[in-house]
Amino acid sequence: MDNKDSEAEIHPLKTEDVKAQENHENSVERRIVSKQSSQLSRLSRWRTAAFFISLFLCLIIVFAFSFIIPCPERPVSERTWFRNYDNAVAYQFLAIEDANEDKVQDVVFAFKASNGSSSFNRTCSDEGLPSPCAFVAAVSGTNGRALWERPAAEEVEWMECGIKQLGAAEAQGCLVVGKPVSLTAVDLRTGEVRWRQSSDFGANYTVLTPVSVIPDVDSDGLQDLIIFITFIHSGKNGKQIGSTGSLNVDGKARYIRLNLDSSYYFLFYTGTVLITKHLESLIISLSFVSFGDIRYLAKIPGRSRENILVVNSEMAMLINAQNLQTLWTLNVSRPLLGYYKPDVLGIVLESEIGPNRKKSGSGAVQWDLKLNSRAESPGPATLSTADHRSAFLIWGEYQVPGNETVTPLQKLYLFHPSYTNVLLELRNSTDQIIAFNATLFERSRHACYVLLRGPQPSEEPGSVSLMKRKLKEDVSESRVIWLSQVAVDSEQYVRDRLYRMRFHSRV
Repeated sequence: MDNKDSEAEIHPLKTEDVKAQENHENSVERRIVSKQSSQLSRLSRWRTAAFFISLFLCLIIVFAFSFIIPCPERPVSERTWFRNYDNAVAYQFLAIEDANEDKVQDVVFAFKASNGSSSFNRTCSDEGLPSPCAFVAAVSGTNGRALWERPAAEEVEWMECGIKQLGAAEAQGCLVVGKPVSLTAVDLRTGEVRWRQSSDFGANYTVLTPVSVIPDVDSDGLQDLIIFITFIHSGKNGKQIGSTGSLNVDGKARYIRLNLDSSYYFLFYTGTVLITKHLESLIISLSFVSFGDIRYLAKIPGRSRENILVVNSEMAMLINAQNLQTLWTLNVSRPLLGYYKPDVLGIVLESEIGPNRKKSGSGAVQWDLKLNSRAESPGPATLSTADHRSAFLIWGEYQVPGNETVTPLQKLYLFHPSYTNVLLELRNSTDQIIAFNATLFERSRHACYVLLRGPQPSEEPGSVSLMKRKLKEDVSESRVIWLSQVAVDSEQYVRDRLYRMRFHSRV
């Protein structure tokens, strides 16, 4: 310490210089810190401004999409609607397709009249047809509004809708088989006639239905149509392709198409004989398997292959498509596919004398019900439910044991496998029902049924009525019928549970 004091006394100026240098360094550091703080402050202000600008832009975008730019309106489907036609007769045909592409299913049907509805004021002469003639019409599934109407033929012998590439690559359409024989392709979206072809087969001919879609034969880029016992027709313009083949059939013949070993085969039934016919070579091979008076033929999906369901006047049979061997038989007819067990495809088999039977793919009867049924009663329908089963809609009249009273009423019943001892009576009617169908009008929702009522073509013209009704409307007002004496729940509980039942659109 004495040394430092002595040095300070000896060199006083040197000490002052050191202090001045230290003060200068401290001043420089303070200026640097101040400058850095100023820069950070300006950067913070820029960040704050960017944040608020981004927030403001987000608010503008949200406001625009919420209030200024309108969102696409979802069609509001009416629960029930009617469409009436006076002085007309109805054909036994109903198709459910999305004609106006609003993601809601629409209804396509055919009727015969001198004029269409007042919505379009079309007449038979617009298409060069004599009056009265057959009209094809599409009606909106949301509210029953007529989408289009088109005179199509003198008489409708068969009609099929939802055919892809009918007249154009992107087009879907309806093919109308008329009588006298004519083929008319109608655009499903607009109702315009894509093409029309007429043929003369003489007085005695049989048109096999349904029409089958086959791969492109004439290399025009569109799939084609094969119609037995007539010709192969181009899907683009309806013209005949190639030469004709002959197949002698008696009575009411039907066929289905089988895909075996990458080739197309057609399986015919003509009264008592099944006939297979190869598409490419048109060589006929006979399988002399007698099935009696065959009335129905269909392909049934299996786990590893497709089987064939054959129904005659006495029984139903499931046949192996590979070797035509019978897998099982049951003494009923009028089949329909459905799901009694979750994801297990079964067959509803309804006989013409009354009993309705639910049959699984293995041939074991899962459920059985006897109903009084008139000959003209509509066939059954199914709706897929969210529990991977089906709701079954059946027409007839259930009689309580001991009560043999027969009424002229046709009653519609709902059955679901969750209540095996319950039927819901949805509605009753004395009207003549020409066609009946049930479907989900929107994906996995809006379960409805459609009724087409009125006189048939063989009867005098009268009032034709087309109706769509939401299934839940009838469920809430239904009558609960206990099939057994044991009531496990209250009637209102059963109604409420089936009313809340959700549906599922299977792919």
